[in-house]
Amino acid sequence: MAEQTKQRVALVTGAGRGIGRATALTLAREGYALCLAARTFDELEETRRLSGLEPARSLIVLIDLAGEESPQELFDAALGHFGQIDVLVNNAGGAPPRTPLVKTSAAAQDRILAVNLRAPIALARLAAARMTKSGAGAIVNIASAAARSTPAGEAVYAAAKAGLVAFSRAAFAELRSSGVKLAVVIPGLVDTALIPHNKRLDRALMLEAQDVADAVMAVLRAPLRACPVEIVLEPQRDPERAR
Repeated sequence: MAEQTKQRVALVTGAGRGIGRATALTLAREGYALCLAARTFDELEETRRLSGLEPARSLIVLIDLAGEESPQELFDAALGHFGQIDVLVNNAGGAPPRTPLVKTSAAAQDRILAVNLRAPIALARLAAARMTKSGAGAIVNIASAAARSTPAGEAVYAAAKAGLVAFSRAAFAELRSSGVKLAVVIPGLVDTALIPHNKRLDRALMLEAQDVADAVMAVLRAPLRACPVEIVLEPQRDPERAR
């Protein structure tokens, strides 16, 4: 009797749509079981339906990662269901419409930092603690070109994403000898619902969510001797200069 292949498990935050959904579906096609996390059940259920995975291999966790205890609660739920986490994709993020710094409320500031920086760091810390014991695993953080372009009206969001890039590089330096991969993907404009329609943008020239999902898979498929620590994706043609 052939030996049964060990199940691989991926935890994807923000998995209900856009980059998160594209990444989750790609991982499902590669044979991963999935923990799908986000705030909207209907979107997560649609991701699960599209994945074709039965409930035993696809856990839905409704969670708002702005909560201080949310990362631990999410991690515990995934671990309790599957008993392992082989891949963590920190994709959940976002920011309100561009707002001048002086008009950004303390509550909005705290939420932006919590979702885009504090939660990914907390989840990466929890995942790394387990992965280093087994000497295998991968953590992929999804940042944004805002970390480098620092657009006006997105000061706090840009700071959070820049922090995520810096964290990723420093954490890679710590984990590189443990067998755990840690990488950050930095995409430019991606055609998702997070970017409202704007006459200045040619959406046909923007990146697609699948482009980011493919970058995540490039990290996972890289040989053990190599880790694509920082992957920068930009549209070949600038959507903001197309018109």
